[in-house]
Amino acid sequence: MENWQEIEIKAEEKERFPLLHLSLLIITLFSTMLAGAIQEGVNPIVQPHLIYKGLPFSLTLMLILGTHEIGHYLASKKNGVIATLPYFIPAPSLLGTFGAFIKMKSPIPDRKALLKIGVSGPIAGFIIALPATIIGLWLSEVREPSQMKGGISLGSSLLLSFLTKTILGVTDDSADILLHPVAFAGWIGLFVTALNLLPMGQLDGGHIVYSLFKRGHYYMSRIIFISLFPLGFFWEGWFIWVAAVFVLGLRHPPLLDETTPLDMEDKVLGIISLIIFIITFIPVPFKI
Repeated sequence: MENWQEIEIKAEEKERFPLLHLSLLIITLFSTMLAGAIQEGVNPIVQPHLIYKGLPFSLTLMLILGTHEIGHYLASKKNGVIATLPYFIPAPSLLGTFGAFIKMKSPIPDRKALLKIGVSGPIAGFIIALPATIIGLWLSEVREPSQMKGGISLGSSLLLSFLTKTILGVTDDSADILLHPVAFAGWIGLFVTALNLLPMGQLDGGHIVYSLFKRGHYYMSRIIFISLFPLGFFWEGWFIWVAAVFVLGLRHPPLLDETTPLDMEDKVLGIISLIIFIITFIPVPFKI
């Protein structure tokens, strides 16, 4: 006899056409393309025929965000957790989006499932964001600092500093780099990956730490949470981020089965994801 979860999963598979998900995808594709065109100096009101110039930025960013969420979705399905398709969030902002998310509609059964779901999104997104950043840096321009007139300065991580020096032959502060739209989208993808991998609360990083070190999750969440406050004085966005995490909760909800052990493959995946967090974390993402 089928249990309730199997019945719900089958019902989920027979859902109607995902019109809302598709609509949000199309709208966000347009809003990110518009944002990319504006970054290229296009006035969408005066030059609507040139909006297509935002496609390199839009397609790269959407691919990174979509791959991240599809990673979560597929891992959820594989581990018996009911989840929705990705919801993309269009926004009238510099990026044209506030990201994407999936919603899990059933409890997570055990530590193995939690870890697989937690690591799947960041690792999948990283696999796309890394080559996008590399390709974008090859297409970027290096200019003398005196040639650049104001604007937004992007922060750098250990990985980005290494790639910048390796590909362009410059350090972060020896010259100004005019990023190609694909590189900018890759930068955002790596930054979003690091944000999600922050080891606290119910973020992807929180899931991973809870799976690996259940008792350590309580202390790690609070240490990271408190550590972000000083960074908020260098970039105000950290205050917004810690507020959002606080609302969602620093505690991790219990699993149906807390005793299932992790095997070596699980532990390796968890460690890889934490390494990705370390090399992609940007303490001060933006400066004016």
